[in-house]
Amino acid sequence: MSEVFLDTETTGLSFKDGHKIVEIACIETDDLIPTGKIFHKLINPKRSVPNEAFKVHGFSEEFLRDKETFDKISDEFLNFIENKKIIIHNAAFDLSFLDGELGLIKKEKINKKLVIDSLEVARNKFPGTSNSLDALCKKFNVDLSRRTKHNALLDCELLREVYINLLDAKEPKFNLSNNTLEQKIKKSYDYSKTIIKISDEEIKKHKAFLKSELKKNFY
Repeated sequence: MSEVFLDTETTGLSFKDGHKIVEIACIETDDLIPTGKIFHKLINPKRSVPNEAFKVHGFSEEFLRDKETFDKISDEFLNFIENKKIIIHNAAFDLSFLDGELGLIKKEKINKKLVIDSLEVARNKFPGTSNSLDALCKKFNVDLSRRTKHNALLDCELLREVYINLLDAKEPKFNLSNNTLEQKIKKSYDYSKTIIKISDEEIKKHKAFLKSELKKNFY
């Protein structure tokens, strides 16, 4: 089963208080290796963006005004995540907004059985410590230099690196059921086993070289 790393940015902390999603990003992976497929949308929340939220993600009401609304991108989003394992950091927060938005347009909510909360994974592994995405990036030496503002797409990339470390799977395993990949790996092994025959003339020159060099005092 493929995975999707998902993150959102919002106008505030609670959908029930009238806050809305302003950005959704998803990165698809296969056995934690990026497939190159992403879903990324900026969304018009059709409401004001409080200054506190603007300071977090940098998206103003004016900037978002000409973007699509959630109902316009919902089908594309649902198709992208369909039947995939969904990995979210602090899943309860993002799901409350996604389910809230989907409920408003009479769409089916996200299947919780497919969701993995990386925050819970981190809390089980490192109880009693800060397990925010920033803290985990620092713990695993994941580069945070690009994260001047919260950005859903960048946070998905960071989360993938963190999640690999949480699973102690720093080098994701290749899917060897892929015949093309099997052939490439086999070819590399065959190459490493190739025996190159040295000619008699090359052996003669090599012996002569060693005799002349060993007479020198290297010290």
